[in-house]
Amino acid sequence: MRQILLSLAVSLSVAVASGGGKVHWGYSGDVGPAHWGDLDPAFRMCKEGVNQSPVDLNRFIEGELPKLDIVYSGNARSVVNNGHTIKVTTMGPNITTVDGIKFKLLQFHFHTPSENRVEGKSFPMEAHFVHRSDGGDYLVVALFFVEGKENKALEKILNDLSGEEGKEVQLREMFNPGELFPRVLDYYRYNGSFTTPPCTEGVRWILFKESVTASKEQIERFRKVMGENNRPVQPLKARVILK
Repeated sequence: MRQILLSLAVSLSVAVASGGGKVHWGYSGDVGPAHWGDLDPAFRMCKEGVNQSPVDLNRFIEGELPKLDIVYSGNARSVVNNGHTIKVTTMGPNITTVDGIKFKLLQFHFHTPSENRVEGKSFPMEAHFVHRSDGGDYLVVALFFVEGKENKALEKILNDLSGEEGKEVQLREMFNPGELFPRVLDYYRYNGSFTTPPCTEGVRWILFKESVTASKEQIERFRKVMGENNRPVQPLKARVILK
């Protein structure tokens, strides 16, 4: 029984982290970001929260940030257009350790254009690698894309992406999610929230300083499927960005 309950809890966590749920929400009109907090009582943090994401990273303090401890030994497994984003589920021991806590990678997904900004600068696309610890804490590792050379790992995703919303497709060519990461893993850090309902706070954010490239065609293919699925930046309030 305990194993079944734990499985259900993990499934719910994945749904929350990827913006799942039965209440209809979107990125425009009456169900857009400005109205998320009113769509369901469970979404109240979207309007009442004080540490919301995304943000414009523009209030920096120098911090002795440790070398990022990422050990990805698994694979990207399947891809789906879930109506809000293109989400890739993963398998295997993909672990990021922050503050002495091990966070397991659950999935990663994309936003066009980027949600977070750096000193006012927006990027054509951003990926969020959503992790969860055994204790129920969340970590998001974010990666910015700029237009340039074709990205081979992204192509493996696009090759198997179904045009049918909600249809999950097994990747014919699985790959290690770390293949998407930049060569240098220097990063910014701040405390925030999920960028989709229920906008839960207490999420650790790690954002790579170095961006990676994707071709103009690849970015456009993502945008064609997802549309503009970026939540506007939220006030920093009392927060600072460590770098």
